[in-house]
Amino acid sequence: MKFPAGQPRHGAVQHLYRNLTLRLGLTEAGPLVTLALVGLFGWGFVALAGEVMDHDTLAFDRTLLLALRSPTDPADPLGPAWLEESARDFTGLGGHAILGLVTLATLGYLLMTRRRGAAALVFFAVAGGMVVSALLKLGFERPRPDLVPHGVRVYTASFPSGHAMLSAVTYLTLGALLARVHKPRRVKVFFLGLAVVLTVLIGLSRIYLGVHWPSDVLAGWCVGACWASLCWYVALLLQRRGQVETEAPPATPGRSAT
Repeated sequence: MKFPAGQPRHGAVQHLYRNLTLRLGLTEAGPLVTLALVGLFGWGFVALAGEVMDHDTLAFDRTLLLALRSPTDPADPLGPAWLEESARDFTGLGGHAILGLVTLATLGYLLMTRRRGAAALVFFAVAGGMVVSALLKLGFERPRPDLVPHGVRVYTASFPSGHAMLSAVTYLTLGALLARVHKPRRVKVFFLGLAVVLTVLIGLSRIYLGVHWPSDVLAGWCVGACWASLCWYVALLLQRRGQVETEAPPATPGRSAT
């Protein structure tokens, strides 16, 4: 590529960046950042899955799982009784029933406010995440931890953690969507931070209750964040074409909201 004669180096770099992003169909940092996150979290999951298949994470998993239990009684998690009960409450936020209810409520709101593109994004992100989670569990078929009694009932394979993955997919997608429709930066940070906190608490509760190896949860976070980033990357491209609505509709002059 040739630059105009006499163009400063800084201007040449900007010119190269503009040409590159235009050729890729990306004219802002958002799509580039989300695409980078897809690669980062995807690589993290693949690397971790390889370690798990080679049993290289077993020592780490056993050490951390036992560290959260009483040395004299592995059936007793560390901390008071209310902490264990709170862990069950947090883990419930990542269950299929709660995530399904949150998703349906969000879809209802988006459809009522005529944001059909955003509703389609949320539906395919969550539904697709559930399918990917089920396929990964069937593919790896890792047994659940047998070192300690389980604090809640479990019905599927262990790797990756479905609660960690689906909470990342659902809450990160919704957090990004809510952050997108609000302009104040502190509101954006609040929604994204809340989504991350919920995702982390749900994953930690699975380890604390003894129903997942720590590497299961790490893998769930990685693949969940990867899927959420991929969905958001597609959403940003569709938004540029006007197929996904993000901004709140402007109020009609002279009329108050009802």
